[in-house]
Amino acid sequence: MLLVQVFATVMQILSKITLVQGTFVFALLAYRHVVSAICVAPLALYFEREQIKFNCKVWFWLFVSALGIIMAQGLFYYGLRDTSATYSGNFLNLIPICTFLTSIICRIEKLELQSKSGKGKCIGTILCVGGALVCSLYKGKKFDLAHHTNHHHIAVAAHEAHMLRGTFFLICSCFSFTAWFIVQVKLLKVFPLRYWGTMLTCVMAAIQSAITGIIIDCSKDAWKLEWNLQLITIFYTGVLGTAATFCILSWVITLKGPTYPAMFNPLALIFVAISEAILLGEPLKVGTLLGMVLIIVGLYSFLWGKKNEKQYLAQPNVSFAE
Repeated sequence: MLLVQVFATVMQILSKITLVQGTFVFALLAYRHVVSAICVAPLALYFEREQIKFNCKVWFWLFVSALGIIMAQGLFYYGLRDTSATYSGNFLNLIPICTFLTSIICRIEKLELQSKSGKGKCIGTILCVGGALVCSLYKGKKFDLAHHTNHHHIAVAAHEAHMLRGTFFLICSCFSFTAWFIVQVKLLKVFPLRYWGTMLTCVMAAIQSAITGIIIDCSKDAWKLEWNLQLITIFYTGVLGTAATFCILSWVITLKGPTYPAMFNPLALIFVAISEAILLGEPLKVGTLLGMVLIIVGLYSFLWGKKNEKQYLAQPNVSFAE
């Protein structure tokens, strides 16, 4: 899980640099999912060689799954481009909270305020939402951990000019990820083959990204590949950020359950904040640090409540969605 967080940290830093340099978001998404599909294909052919049966319901949920991940990742990339990697990372930690609130609204999960686990989940939710608001509304004093560079000036300019727009993209991305997790529960019911499902989702996501991107920008400059950091980012996000991460998560969930991996998510936020401050010269702000602490404490309080929930083992769908 530490390795997964390192993968996530490098992925966010590389994506931030390439997006600020002008990489087209939907081109990055399309190429990334092509690489991911190629990497997952051998696993599907080796581990899930049994006969595959498709019907209209399977194709429908695969299409919805691909659409959901494209919306979630695309909105996150736009928010990452307009803000910073550290700021964007705060919203990734809100995904379990959004999933929890959506589950209550859809009556998939009960609140249970009378129990300690229910109180822990509610306190964690309030702290996480409060931390996100602090990050968005309060800036405070800045701390520079590294000398300014030319790239730093570019990143800060984008960060200051489009903070409100970036926050809107990140909030929409958070809810899109929530919807995608819930869709996975539906998909596994009709198509339980995980590797085949992941590979086909990546293929359909690449097609959807390409069609959407061509409608938005069909110029050759937006889609051309060169031997530069953009190509490294595409292969890194496809191989390590998606394919390898998925395999590790599947293995860890098998050993420790679905709650265990989520407990390590805040580490990526800390890694990204330190890396961005040292490598890109992005200043750390008091508001960001305070919001980060609130989100981390809230997330662990929420996960503690989930772990001690009485009916945890009796709700496999909710556990998987989490």
